[in-house]
Amino acid sequence: MKVSVHAVNFSVDRKLVDFIQERMDKLEKYYDKIVSSDVFLKVENTSDKENKFVEIIVNVPGDDFIVKKQCRTFEEAVDLTAESLERLLVKRKEKTKSTV
Repeated sequence: MKVSVHAVNFSVDRKLVDFIQERMDKLEKYYDKIVSSDVFLKVENTSDKENKFVEIIVNVPGDDFIVKKQCRTFEEAVDLTAESLERLLVKRKEKTKSTV
């Protein structure tokens, strides 16, 4: 799957990009018709510890799934968004199976 990582107002290191790619590749076992995904990483300059935002947009034929999370670390946020996307993709797969 093609994964585009967009870091807003900072540069992202290779380790984080690899982690995101690996985590997004796992989504294909839940729904194999994923075209691409865009991952947006953003750091909010606040005194709050949970200042890392992750927004993931997954493109599937006929739809886009968008999930946003805010956590202490990007890895934690990516994991939580991926878990949410897994549930959405499983629902989508079951829905398409029942209509066929």
